Amino acid sequence: MLTKEITSRKGAKTQRQRSKSYMSRSKHYMKRVARRSLLLSVLLCVCWLLSLWNTTTRADTNAALSTETRAGRLAVFDDVWATVRERYYDPSLHGVDWQAWGAALRPVAVAAHTQAEFYATLRRLVAPLHDAHTRVYAPGEYTDWQHTRYQTAGVSLRELDGALIVARVERNSDAARAGGVRAGDALLRVDDVPAASLLAQRNAEFISSSTVRAAHLEAIARLFDGPRDTSVTAVFADERGRTKTVQLRRTWAERAPTLNIKRAGSFAIVHFNTFTQELALALSRALRTNLRHARGLILDLRDNGGGDAEALTDIASAFLPTGTNLGRFNDRAGQITSTPQTRATMLLAADEIAHFDGPLVVLTSARTASAAEIFAAALREHTRARIIGEATCGCVLGVRQRHLLPDGGALDLSELDFHTAGGTRLEGTGLTPDETITPTRADLSNGRDPALARALVILQAR
Repeated sequence: MLTKEITSRKGAKTQRQRSKSYMSRSKHYMKRVARRSLLLSVLLCVCWLLSLWNTTTRADTNAALSTETRAGRLAVFDDVWATVRERYYDPSLHGVDWQAWGAALRPVAVAAHTQAEFYATLRRLVAPLHDAHTRVYAPGEYTDWQHTRYQTAGVSLRELDGALIVARVERNSDAARAGGVRAGDALLRVDDVPAASLLAQRNAEFISSSTVRAAHLEAIARLFDGPRDTSVTAVFADERGRTKTVQLRRTWAERAPTLNIKRAGSFAIVHFNTFTQELALALSRALRTNLRHARGLILDLRDNGGGDAEALTDIASAFLPTGTNLGRFNDRAGQITSTPQTRATMLLAADEIAHFDGPLVVLTSARTASAAEIFAAALREHTRARIIGEATCGCVLGVRQRHLLPDGGALDLSELDFHTAGGTRLEGTGLTPDETITPTRADLSNGRDPALARALVILQAR
């Protein structure tokens, strides 16, 4: 699935507690926080995009019902079925005959022999919505979206000219230690199954996302999926056609919020992979210190799956005038529930937001999702930045609060639609860059980043 990126009320409360020492300095900020009793978040997908994740956090072991019983399966299925019908942002449910579809799957859910079979049926239930944010999690499959866990075999892949090419080899992985797998290699087989056949199988399994490219990206990210701490045999070929067979171990990794800043002469490259209050504060302080004299910035959002809407507002406030409209969220009745606007002071800290008025270039990819798409769209609509790279995910909806299921599972449900200040709807379409630049296999093999190189040329020209 796409990266989880919605802040629930419980999550918002935790953030406020962490920031209590800041907010106590000013009643003004406390009042602002009170007016925002619900912090919206707009993807995660962790695309996601990015690496896809599962979590090992345990659900409440004292859950009242268990899907091991027929009554428990009925209760959980009916809860999901009714909640989607009553709260989904689109009352027409994208034209799906929800009553008939649920009635057809209800006997399948009741007949499930295992929890995995049962939750696979629940995922079939929500799949026709084609919504990256609406997801069902079995007990133990969800956790804090700011520190997601995901399974990895040590290599990240992307599709180029119909071939699955290694984009990155993770440090300290079996692939890196073996020394035989390099960026630019083509994946040929996985456990004696041709890579193309396996990808077709994964595409059939992961059909539920906001766009075709998002679903396809998820299928690629799940290509090596299998039991935890087991090995998979993979065959790769380099650009000369020389093959290599390696054993890759499936392990778990954590994707934590990260802010990295690199200098490129008089310019700077700023990479952050999500939107959190902590990263917003760190970026604002960096703009006062080591970024203060930068002539221009490249904001790298190519693996940014989204995050908290209030953090998005704080970060956008560093680059746009105070009071700039970032768009609007609408509920299922068509009523506007929120119109985020840039501000002079951070929401959860008494810091004034540092401003950067120099030229900006934003790098995007299909992994750029939700809040990151809103941010990039706002900068472009207000003629503040040039967008370089690849089309974004097209995964832009709002989840108000995670819904807990009777057995300890969970349902994330899109209850809010989003339009930019200019009236553009990003869900299902995404953002097309001003210049589309896709790396070639030779670029990956030689460590070249053509989008970044082009961004530097643009800044130098300005």
